[in-house]
This record gives sequence, C-alpha cells and structure tokens, in this order.
Amino acid sequence: MNKNKTKFLPLALAALVFVCLFAGCAKSDSSEKNNQTEKITFMLDWSPNTNHTGLYAAKEKGYFSELGLEVEIVEASESGAEASVAAGSADFGVSFQDTLVPAFSAKEDAILPITAVAAIIQHNTSGIVSPKDKNILSPKDMSGHSYATWDLPIEQAIIKSVVSNDGGSYGDISLVSAYVEDIGAAFSSGIDSVWIYYAWDGIACEKNGLDTDFFYFKDYADELDYYSPVIIANNDFLKNKPETAKKFLSAVSKGYEYAIENPDDAAQILVDANEGLDADICQASQQWLASQYKSDAARFGEIDTERWDAFYKWVYENGLCEYEIPSGFGFTNEYLPE
Repeated sequence: MNKNKTKFLPLALAALVFVCLFAGCAKSDSSEKNNQTEKITFMLDWSPNTNHTGLYAAKEKGYFSELGLEVEIVEASESGAEASVAAGSADFGVSFQDTLVPAFSAKEDAILPITAVAAIIQHNTSGIVSPKDKNILSPKDMSGHSYATWDLPIEQAIIKSVVSNDGGSYGDISLVSAYVEDIGAAFSSGIDSVWIYYAWDGIACEKNGLDTDFFYFKDYADELDYYSPVIIANNDFLKNKPETAKKFLSAVSKGYEYAIENPDDAAQILVDANEGLDADICQASQQWLASQYKSDAARFGEIDTERWDAFYKWVYENGLCEYEIPSGFGFTNEYLPE
C-alpha cells in the first residue's frame, strides 16, 4: 500500500463519516420539515348542520391528518365568514353566491379578497314552505298571504321575480319582518310563508309532523339555480399556499364523497361532533343530501361558469348592485382534485 494513501486513509474515512452524518442530519431536518402539520381554520356560516358533514367526516376519518393538515372548524363570527376569511382570521369558510354579491360588486379597491373554491351543493335547494291549508303551491299563490322577510333587497327581489313571473302580484304579499328559527311557531303566529333550505328545514318540517307545501326558486327561473352554499378561501392563502389549498380541498372532497356513500355513518359523525343536534333530522337530511352534494356534476365542488354568471347578470340587471360582476369572477375550480 502506498505510504501517502495509508497516511490519509483515516482522515478520508473521518471526512466520509462527517459527510454522511451531515447528510443524515440534513435529511432528517428536511424530513421533519416535510412532516410538519399545517394548521387551517375553517369558519362555518352558521351552526353545524348537514351542509357541513363532509368537513367533519374528513376530520374524523383522518383525511386531513394524512395530508399533514390540522383543521379547526369554528362557528361564524358576528361579522360573518366572508369578512373573517377576507381578513385572514379564517383561511376557508362557508358562504353563498347571493351573499357574496356585496363582496364582488364594489369598486376595485373595495372588493373582498376571497374566492369561491368549491360548491357544497350543486343546485339551489332554497324555496318557500307554507302550511298546506294555505294552498301556496307555486309563487303566484303567495299573493294575498304573509311572508316572513329578512328585509334584504336581494331576497325580496328574488321573491318579486318568481311571483311576478308566475303571474302573481308581489304587491299583494304582506311582508312581515321576522327572523324565523321555529317554522311551526311562525305558522302559528300568522306567518303564511317562509324562505327555507329544504335539506334542513324542509326535512325538519316533515320530521316534526308539519303538513306543508314547498316549491323551489330554481324551478321558476334558471338564473336562480345559483350556488348555495359554497366554500370560500382567502386570496392570499391561495396565492401563497396553493399546494396546501389543494390538499385541503382533496380531503374535503373525500369527506363529502364519504357522506355520499355512507350517509347514516356520516350523519352520526356530525351528531357526535356537535352536541344538541337532532339525530333523526340529521339522518334524514343526510340521506336526502347524499344525492344532492355532487348531483349531476362530474366531481364534487365543480362550479359551472354559465350558471355562476347567469345569477350575477340577473343581479346587475335588476339593479341590485352598482358595479357589474365580470364573467367568471369570484370563483375557481383550480384547487379541486382531478
């Protein structure tokens, strides 16, 4: 063996060991970084209900954690999910296409920095419920009856549109300013018609033994088949953490697919996570929504540009916003799983 080689062999081995140790440490550091849990705050629009089941299923079944996400689900703040998500105090939240009108129809510097990234339900399931003895079978039949209004311009414009288009007289409706939580009590107090979302309040009416009639807004105007509800995201979050957003929506989609395939189990997950929910109503609502989350869409969450634009065009043409919302503005399908 060459004398010089013999002399430097221990040094070479020591150097090699050092390099390996350093590489090991670097790999460990990199691995630890990659394995770090990312925290996400998700804000609901209201109290937990079956619109939200996919989120709770994704959390309970480990779909978030297996992608390195720690998701905190919180109820809406007083300012609402839209303001909270825009401010960054929540990363994602629940909103509705009609509720988003003020957020998107402002001067450029006043538009809220939020984007709809998924439709929770494919078609608008809202409409009017009434006691069966009032014989309100379609919008025109609301004429001559009372209606509990939230006093919102867009809400009243929708009522006026469907009633007028159906041949009724909007002016003959008695508007009663009231926020209805108990539909049976509202009917008993003399209110003849209430705006509800069928998947929750409609099912609850049936479970509570109320004899009612119901019609959907979307059946009387294509432009009213808007997206209600949707998942919104903070624009800076989407820009700075696009891969995290994709992971989040991948897990959420998986959660809703689970609810579609296993409505009874999913409903139980929702009930177990939220004390006070009526298990029977949740089960029945979940069974009904199983066919509605994705409906005729190719994948959960897909938003159709034509339907999205049609509603906002109607809003502008009816003078419900000062600034027209551009085509395709305010939503994206970019973060949904393929």
